Amino acid sequence: MVLRSTGKQIECVCGVQRIKKCRNYYEILGVERDASEEDLKKAYRKLALKFHPDKNRAPGATEAFKAIGNAFAVLSNPEKRLRYDQFGNDEETFSTAHAKHYNYYREFEADITPEEIFNMFFGGHFPTGNIHMFSNVTTDAHYYPRRHRTEKAWTQEQEEEENRPQNTYSAFIQLMPVFIIIVVSVITQLMATNPPFSLFYKSSIGHVVGRETQNLQVPYYVDKNFEKNYQGTELQELEKTIEKDYIDYIQTSCWKEKQQKSDLSNLAKLYRDERLKQKAESLKLEHCEKLSNLIGIHKGG
Repeated sequence: MVLRSTGKQIECVCGVQRIKKCRNYYEILGVERDASEEDLKKAYRKLALKFHPDKNRAPGATEAFKAIGNAFAVLSNPEKRLRYDQFGNDEETFSTAHAKHYNYYREFEADITPEEIFNMFFGGHFPTGNIHMFSNVTTDAHYYPRRHRTEKAWTQEQEEEENRPQNTYSAFIQLMPVFIIIVVSVITQLMATNPPFSLFYKSSIGHVVGRETQNLQVPYYVDKNFEKNYQGTELQELEKTIEKDYIDYIQTSCWKEKQQKSDLSNLAKLYRDERLKQKAESLKLEHCEKLSNLIGIHKGG
């Protein structure tokens, strides 16, 4: 009985490690790149049951469960799958003529939690309530309901490891990386200088005075001594940087809004859920509207 339990634990740990090493969503689900919708569903059902934190107690199982749900949500969306095949594999970077380089792979995240996807398959009901961005889902094990302690051997082994007596030297060796991190952090903070502006109100670094750029009327925040240090040509050059950063931010936010609306619309069609359809139709593309206004101002100028 103990051997069977230990073998199961080893299998769970190995499964988590496999998912951590995967370079793309196809590897996570264990399907080919030409996998059909039914292939994706079969792969998801199998893996979701195996790695759900209520069943799998191995370290990292929560992260693995999240990765599985995210992979299915992206690949089951025809539009997002097409973009992922073009730009999202193996953490390639993507850039445009107007935007900075950024990790495009990380943008391929679902707009529905892994638990809600799981409930669609096994819970017998569709998701209700607010739909949260997947990237905001906590990875803490306490996010999931408290589980019954059925695998005592695994828990006891962890507790024994944590409660083993340690001598002073071994404790010092273990704490040394923490001391190094603290020292480096303090030195970095002492040497670092605050940026001259912020796109958002930040009282922690003194950026509490609101201003607007002269060209595009982009709002930004500075400290009380800003006008003494930036005037004339220096102010003009800085505001060009501010406007560029703001446009980059608006473009990225607009793209995310469109993806969220598209994801919800596709999920509504896939599961024939009228509530998801209504939510998708009611989503406003606020940042996209701001981007259009900026383009209008720029053309008018």
